[in-house]
Amino acid sequence: MKMKTDLILKRHLIPIILCCAAALSCSKEAKLSQFVNPFIGTAYTGHTYPDAAWPFGAVQAGPQTGNYDWRYCSGYNYEDQLIWGFTQDKVSGTGVSDYGDILAMPFSRKEREDFKSSFDKSTETAQPGYYSVNLTGNGVKAEMTCSEHVTFHRYTYDGPARKLLLDLQSGLVGSEEARHRRVIEAEISSPDAYTIEGHEYVSKWVKRHMYFVIKFDSPVIGKETLDMGAQEKAPTYVLDFGDGKRLCMKVALSTVSIEGARANMEAEIPGWNFEKVRSNAAQAWEKYFEAFTIEGTPEQKASFYTSLYHLFLQPGNIADVDGQYRGADDKTATVEGGKYYSTLSQWDTFRAANPFYALFLPDRMAGIAQTMMAHEQAIGFLPIWALAGKENYCMIGNHSVPPLVDACLKGLPGIDKEKAYQAVKQSLTVSHRESDWETYNAYGYYPFDIIRTESVSKTLECSYDDWCAAQLAKALGHDEDYDFFMKRSQSWRNLFDPDYKLARGKDSKGNWRTPFEPYALSHASTSGGDYTEGNAMQYSWHVLQDPEGLIEAMGGAAAFVERLDTLFADSQRDKAVGFVSDVTGLIGQYAHGNEPSHHTIYLYTIAGRQDRTAEKVREVFDKFYLAKPDGLCGNDDCGQMSAWYIFSALGFYPLNPVSGQYVLGAPQIPSATITLPNGKVFSMRAEGLSKENLYVESATFNGKPLDKTISYSDLSAGGELVFKMKAR
Repeated sequence: MKMKTDLILKRHLIPIILCCAAALSCSKEAKLSQFVNPFIGTAYTGHTYPDAAWPFGAVQAGPQTGNYDWRYCSGYNYEDQLIWGFTQDKVSGTGVSDYGDILAMPFSRKEREDFKSSFDKSTETAQPGYYSVNLTGNGVKAEMTCSEHVTFHRYTYDGPARKLLLDLQSGLVGSEEARHRRVIEAEISSPDAYTIEGHEYVSKWVKRHMYFVIKFDSPVIGKETLDMGAQEKAPTYVLDFGDGKRLCMKVALSTVSIEGARANMEAEIPGWNFEKVRSNAAQAWEKYFEAFTIEGTPEQKASFYTSLYHLFLQPGNIADVDGQYRGADDKTATVEGGKYYSTLSQWDTFRAANPFYALFLPDRMAGIAQTMMAHEQAIGFLPIWALAGKENYCMIGNHSVPPLVDACLKGLPGIDKEKAYQAVKQSLTVSHRESDWETYNAYGYYPFDIIRTESVSKTLECSYDDWCAAQLAKALGHDEDYDFFMKRSQSWRNLFDPDYKLARGKDSKGNWRTPFEPYALSHASTSGGDYTEGNAMQYSWHVLQDPEGLIEAMGGAAAFVERLDTLFADSQRDKAVGFVSDVTGLIGQYAHGNEPSHHTIYLYTIAGRQDRTAEKVREVFDKFYLAKPDGLCGNDDCGQMSAWYIFSALGFYPLNPVSGQYVLGAPQIPSATITLPNGKVFSMRAEGLSKENLYVESATFNGKPLDKTISYSDLSAGGELVFKMKAR
């Protein structure tokens, strides 16, 4: 992993100290929040942010330090020296940028063309629900907090003038030119001297409607509109609030209407008590953290609780306080229960993040599942990647299928199982823009001469979705459908080359891809090729539904383990084509920074070598989960990297998320106690765990020996999981 300079390595300690101090001083409620360091993952490729956020909320208030580059998918990079302004919403850990709406920048000093400001890094503070920094260039201390739909800014000026840049054209986009074209239409008004409100229709990753209401606690006494570019539709203002020391601003967002935004503000932050709102946010976060108590070093606690924090940032509830939301078909609807979730990065999160919610936050996962079904009712298929309620078709497969099936099989509340199954079946049998089931059915795989990109990865990923569909079909008595989907779930075998023992592209005549370059990396969506953000060495293990079949195909357990060993040892690098910056965190060919590799370490346990799982889990923890800004080896991807950490720290992982079984690994923390939503308590103890004692001598649950797995039914009923650790 690329490491930064000694200056950066030293400097990362500052926000950890400040975050802990701020959390302790903020309120007596912040007990476990003190261990959260929102700066983890904000450098290198983590693409996280330090913004003030609400658990599963619709807004995130914080700094933008750059734009127009892949480094700024979240709008922030820890190494930057300038802040451009403060925005109202972000996406966490993604590989594509969007949001960054309504950029505000306070200043008290002489006006200039460039409103970017230097800042005192030692004053930059972030904790759950709060962000603060001193803008040395602009002479302002900026603080932010929020509720579920409303951001709250407090600016303290060091001079008499109180001014504010308000950029309504800005957003996180791929280029300066794209910024000029971002707003398709805009209607902005100022009904009084304290208010600016409006509607914008914007386009980046998706096209979406954004309605907002901005309120100030002081009247605007002067407003200058800066020159707009030829393609720009929304204004940029310089607002003057006259002399004074402080200015507060609230921004409410809605996908439905200005009235909806106004109602959100009135319901959630009707007054101007910043400290009360900050305290409410701290308490909201603490309610989530207090279910999880662990023992460990300060660094382990920082990584563990920050991973929880990243998992609880999204998906966000975009329904207004009255339950109205704008759905995938761009129509307004009302959701029962008042929650409609978006930022659904399914190709990433189906692997561990959604299973985490299903086990530890089942009511939340049930709501997410109901959102998936509403999405399917609107446009005919389950979400592939939903942002702001809209489908962006990013990535491959339809990986809302696994978490929806899992929610049904686990009996999560409020889900109509038959309706869910019909949504699954529709999504996996009726073709749309990003699926071609006719070709898949005709050949039993995706031929590379018909499906020009990602043919191998698509076949393997779709095979897993098919297996999941089959399990729900069986549970509901749809026997013919069960047979159909189970047959398709074996499609991976049609692309398994018995000579290379790798998944290899095949054309419509049954000919293997020639020449075959197993090490060649590609990002097929940008460059062509048979694999998605990877190569044959990485993707050939993607048989989540049938690891035993894969072991057999590779020649048995001994040969399988030998090939796994080769995967982790082989550092050969072949040509990379297209955008492959996501393929990071390499141990040999294994790429922990990208999701298709995440289960691979746990295949050792299935093959009878849990000791090798233990070794590789420890290596990943030591190298790729460090409590500092550049401590993550890849995009956090809406909590997926964090979920891998949490499960692995506890000693088990959902290799096949829909199987109801978790594969045993090796715990990385001494103990954990988790209060489950049903009131039961699950605990884990790693007796004798140390740097040397990284191997598992034995594992028991409630005194009963475990072999390779532990079940969902056991975990959800509560009890004690005990590992006895040893040196080799």
